[in-house]
Amino acid sequence: MEQINASIITIGDELLIGQTIDTNSAFIGQQLNHIGIWVKRRVAVGDVYEDIWKALDEEKEDARLIILTGGLGPTADDITKPLLCDYFHTRLVRNEAVLAHIHELFINVYKRKAALSPQNIRQADLPETCEVLHNAHGSASGMWFETKNKNGEKVVVISLPGVPYEMKKIFSEEALPKIAAAFKSDVVLHKVLSTFGMGESSVAEKIAAIESSLPAHIKLAYLPGYGMVKLRLTGRGSNREDLEKQLSAFYHQIHSMLKDIAIAENDDTLEIIIGQLLQKQKKKLATAESCTGGYVAHLITSVPKSSAHFNGAAVTYNNEAKEQVLNVSHETLETEGAVSESTARQMVAGALDRFAADYAVATTGIMGPPSEHDEKPVGTVWIAAGNKEKIVTKQLHLGFDRERNVQTTAVQALNLLRQFIIANDVK
Repeated sequence: MEQINASIITIGDELLIGQTIDTNSAFIGQQLNHIGIWVKRRVAVGDVYEDIWKALDEEKEDARLIILTGGLGPTADDITKPLLCDYFHTRLVRNEAVLAHIHELFINVYKRKAALSPQNIRQADLPETCEVLHNAHGSASGMWFETKNKNGEKVVVISLPGVPYEMKKIFSEEALPKIAAAFKSDVVLHKVLSTFGMGESSVAEKIAAIESSLPAHIKLAYLPGYGMVKLRLTGRGSNREDLEKQLSAFYHQIHSMLKDIAIAENDDTLEIIIGQLLQKQKKKLATAESCTGGYVAHLITSVPKSSAHFNGAAVTYNNEAKEQVLNVSHETLETEGAVSESTARQMVAGALDRFAADYAVATTGIMGPPSEHDEKPVGTVWIAAGNKEKIVTKQLHLGFDRERNVQTTAVQALNLLRQFIIANDVK
């Protein structure tokens, strides 16, 4: 087997000006990694014929697999199909099977009774030499081409629509099985350790001796986030069993050095970890938020099936809401303020009661930018987590901008909740 490199070329002016965020490349990279193909480069180009052609030429020198996304729509700025015809010395021909699919799609799925427009019909015109990758969910077909590089090696070029939902379906159902059959690549394996509460440089310092002992085919990457650092060991080799043993040995060395800050032996997020803990205990959670504006609840509910352990949320942004919804004492708000330990405690108690939950987490603070009405410095935050028997609190002093303060507060609150759930797990 050998190392197969891939390149991803994303097409569209909207990507270059930031109007659309490229999520397609991340998905493609993850899926290719599962079958041992390494994405060596990602290139974004605009809707410019010469730029797309140049990107194809350049990537073909270094990659055996090139995947393009975008530029396959029915409008004049969608130039990928004509360009691919020129690039592979072929012509557009009408594919009757694709045209029949488009008719069915518009009548039975889109419920349109009008005749297809010329632009819709042109979606069935495809390069004669390509292999069509069926798009069951849209009118823009995927295309598979084969060519050779300067060394005479086979190079596969795949063109996919840019709409993420359609792209993912075609890639998973049509392209990926063919890619796996076309290339026999080295095995690529990962092991991830998630840590919380220590900065990247401090983590690196603790495991420096282990990192320096890694062989050339095993790499260690640091993936810092808000309060978290994920460590990813990546190994490449021809024998899966041997590689798994090597990765496992180094992984356990790293884990033993960082066991005091390790929160997950995988790539799981805090919200996933908390969901697993709650489901294991068959307990329910509620959130009470002020400064984070519902972001903690958003993270919790972003996990599929979170309704099994999440009862509800209260976003009490002003004092009146804190009093009316969560029964926070008017006296506390007057004497100690909304951003106080007492208020955070009472928010937890109120959420437990209002949502009949077993656990609750609360946030209250000042996110910024500075205002003459701020009673405390920007970045002052109180978080709390608890149950009917006990509530724990923590004060934060953050020095970031508003967005980062919100995100940091949310993950800190989730980690406080995680620690509380583990510490109070009644067997």
